[in-house]
Amino acid sequence: MNPAPWSALSSLEDAATLSPQNVLDLAAAWREWEKTGAVLRQEIAGLRQQVDWFRRQLFGQKSERRIDIGSPGQMSLGEWLTQPTLPEPPSRLIAAHTRKAATQRPDDGDTVPFFDETRVPVEVIELPAPATEGLSPEDYEVVSHKESYRLAQRPGSYVVIKYRRPVVKLKASEALVCAPAPSNVIDGSRADVSFVAGLLIDQFAYHLPLYRQHQRLADAGFTVSRPWLTQIAQQGAALLEAIYEAQWASIRESRVKAMDETPIKAGQGGPGKLKRGYFWPVHGERDEICFPFFESREIKHVEAALGLTPAERAVLLSDGYHAYAHYAAKIGITHAQCWTHTRRGFFEAPAAEPEAAAEALALIGELYQVEEDIRQARLKGERKKDHRLVHAKPVVERFFAWIDERFAAQGLLPSNPLTKALAYARDRRFGLEVFLSDPDVPIDTNHLERALRVIPMGRRNWMFCWTELGARHVGILQSLIVTCRLHGINPYDYLVDVLQRIGQHPAERVHELTPRCWKALFAANPLRSPLHRQAP
Repeated sequence: MNPAPWSALSSLEDAATLSPQNVLDLAAAWREWEKTGAVLRQEIAGLRQQVDWFRRQLFGQKSERRIDIGSPGQMSLGEWLTQPTLPEPPSRLIAAHTRKAATQRPDDGDTVPFFDETRVPVEVIELPAPATEGLSPEDYEVVSHKESYRLAQRPGSYVVIKYRRPVVKLKASEALVCAPAPSNVIDGSRADVSFVAGLLIDQFAYHLPLYRQHQRLADAGFTVSRPWLTQIAQQGAALLEAIYEAQWASIRESRVKAMDETPIKAGQGGPGKLKRGYFWPVHGERDEICFPFFESREIKHVEAALGLTPAERAVLLSDGYHAYAHYAAKIGITHAQCWTHTRRGFFEAPAAEPEAAAEALALIGELYQVEEDIRQARLKGERKKDHRLVHAKPVVERFFAWIDERFAAQGLLPSNPLTKALAYARDRRFGLEVFLSDPDVPIDTNHLERALRVIPMGRRNWMFCWTELGARHVGILQSLIVTCRLHGINPYDYLVDVLQRIGQHPAERVHELTPRCWKALFAANPLRSPLHRQAP
């Protein structure tokens, strides 16, 4: 701003001598000052919002649950300190009594074990009775046993299977014969199927990177190389790729699908740099999920993932990213929006507009209470739809009427967090109302958000993938393991079975090996490793 006009007002007496040009210059300077001040106030408000966000990430609660403040009659610590001191109530004498000594519970052993004896190896340690010391067996009789259990651990619970194959000389023909070595799921490998499955489960289910597994093997007395472990993981994922493709085909056939995206570093982007890619997880209506990998977040990848031939009356449930709306409009399917992502904007707005944000959160909370009532009553189909129309639809109408009132009455800046939350919800009203008329559409994408947590958790452990092929292998393994979790299947038992079965199963029936179908066909009698057959 030009300071020249202000120099003319060095004293009050000088104001009377201002020329018309000085007055015009002062007015222009004032308008420029006001404009600069508005910009600075807007920047300060944005910076305050960022500071509040970072403070909440570091010191605040991580979940988006609303905390119940409690009843108005509940005092705080400060209120208690400021309360006047009350007189002590009158005391009265209580007759003395004699307390009995606590009796120790008899050692009857553990009647209910805390484990599944059919799956857990148990080593029995016999403890002699002290009273029988020095007596011959004829002097006492064992009438029963009491059993107690302790959970123990061996460091690095790895086992080497040693196959002893006799070399036999047939006297009639003088020929030497020997049984062939057992076949393995990976040709020519030293890794048993139990080791392959355990390696994959440790890495992708429990997020234990290969270098840590390598350290554990070394501590347990095994000398193997890190590249060998990487090859085992790659070859195991390659064996399971056909099952992944069959599950992906099943998800594409779903009428209602939920989709999201999450970043991952994969592939060399230059010296010392990795490229940024994305998993695009898709959840089908049969409780199956797949993690296809694409190199970017471009709109075309939604079409490449879901295809151009959707099911009849197909619905795509997602957040507010415009790529999903573009795909839905192009293909001609219904696009449903997530209420959790809508709520998130109001959850982050209390610092700017606490009363309005609390009102919005209360209205959305009523919708979730309706969904909780539906879950408690186990309503399905038309009964679920009718319940939503009776109880949830009026709340939705009140919510959007309240949004219109706020827009009509407020004078908030476009950068205000509440303004952004209001605009986000109003622009997506049609998608947010889809769940009211379709009982198969969830109110949010929380089921997908829970399932894709394995990717952010993995990023904190193995951090990145060296190649795009490695990222695809991560997607294959996580697709099958997470789907196993959704169907209540032990992923280790599943992998041990299908790794042995995939090589001999008919290709046209590979869908039978997806976790959903496998549970019905093979879970009752799965294939085990030789180590399991030798267990006591």
